[in-house]
Amino acid sequence: MYIYNVTINIEEAIHDQWVKWMKEEHIPEMLDTGKFKKALMTRVMVTEAMGGITYSVQYTAENKAELEKYYEEDAERLRGKSKVFEGKFVAFRTEMQVISEQ
Repeated sequence: MYIYNVTINIEEAIHDQWVKWMKEEHIPEMLDTGKFKKALMTRVMVTEAMGGITYSVQYTAENKAELEKYYEEDAERLRGKSKVFEGKFVAFRTEMQVISEQ
C-alpha cells in the first residue's frame, strides 16, 4: 500500500471554513475518485514559527499504480478547487510506501 500524505498549514482566519470544506467536500471528492481506500485527517501538534494551524491528511492507495492514476486523472482538477483559499495556506505532499502494519 501507499500513503499520499498532504501536510497543510492554514491561516487561523480561515481555519474553520477550510476544515469544513476539507471534511464535507475535498476529502469525499478524493475518495470518490476510487483511487484511495481511506483518508485520515490529523492535526499536527506543533507551534509553527510562521503561525497558522497544521494538518496532515493521509490518503491510502492500494498500490503505486492507483496513486499514479490519481496524478494523471484527478490531481490537477481537485487541487484547483482549493483556489478559494489561495495565499492562505502552505502545503507539501509526500508519498510513503507501507512496509509493515501491526
